[in-house]
Amino acid sequence: MKSKFINQIPTPMGMDVKKLATTLKDFVKGNPQGRPDRSIPVEPLDTSSLLGKEQTRIIWFGHSTVLLEMEGKRVLLDPTFARTPSPFPLFGGKRYSETLPIELEDLPPIDIVLLSHDHYDHLDYGSITKLKAKVSQFYVPLGVGSHLARWGIAKEKIKEHDWWNESEIGGLRLVAAPARHFSGRGLFDRNTTLWCSWVIEGKHSKVYFSGDSGYGPHFKEIGEKYGPFDLTLMECGQYNERWSTIHMMPEETVQAHLDVKGNLLIPIHWAAFSLALHDWTEPIERITKRAKEGNTPVSTPKIGEAVVAGAAEYPKSIWWK
Repeated sequence: MKSKFINQIPTPMGMDVKKLATTLKDFVKGNPQGRPDRSIPVEPLDTSSLLGKEQTRIIWFGHSTVLLEMEGKRVLLDPTFARTPSPFPLFGGKRYSETLPIELEDLPPIDIVLLSHDHYDHLDYGSITKLKAKVSQFYVPLGVGSHLARWGIAKEKIKEHDWWNESEIGGLRLVAAPARHFSGRGLFDRNTTLWCSWVIEGKHSKVYFSGDSGYGPHFKEIGEKYGPFDLTLMECGQYNERWSTIHMMPEETVQAHLDVKGNLLIPIHWAAFSLALHDWTEPIERITKRAKEGNTPVSTPKIGEAVVAGAAEYPKSIWWK
């Protein structure tokens, strides 16, 4: 029997029979406002050149997939280009946008893929198998490398990390940091692989990627060890009070950004799939409201729209209206 990974603090996820029945009933009933009634706007991606080494650029693909250009390197975070977020297409439905900023086959070579955990909406078999010839190195939490190796990726291209493990590659420091979540792709493998967030530090800028996480003291710990951050990519969406220990509420997302000592907040984990019961625009509306109350800078790029770290101007249109 494989050993199990645990969170830093108790993280109850179980539901009693009554709560589980109510949750299933709510999902079957659905929410008419749970997804947009038309395809959402997408900016085409120009990959003709990287920005200068002194600039860091973020391009969001919806949900938690992000292309990061930093120190002359291309780093792809949690690449999920699938049209559905699970092996069961009825759960989550189709992606909101009919197109992506660029199709996976047209992506330029990728220096690094970072994975936060092995759930289907973050580790997609189809995307990984199409990407593997383009990618130089995969950096993953402990145990996640077994999935990649089984899918035909050479073991020398896979670097597994425990929490607080660091790597240096091409002018970047990568740190696997704690998150408060869980793992598993089947009925019998829960928590047999690790989950994490990532610190990505270059000579000129520093980025924090939360992965999936409930709110917890690890954010302050990360901020003390590695902050401040020029940009944070913070989970915002697919939450519910019934599973709030593993997915933050939007107001907690803003607090987590402050805890890690972030400057500009970019909300992710929304605007692609419906994996919860809330209105599809609720996450971004709640997070921008709380951020405005606290004078916290938030960027709201369209899918495919670039955000440059340290720039005087950044995307902040209310494009979802």
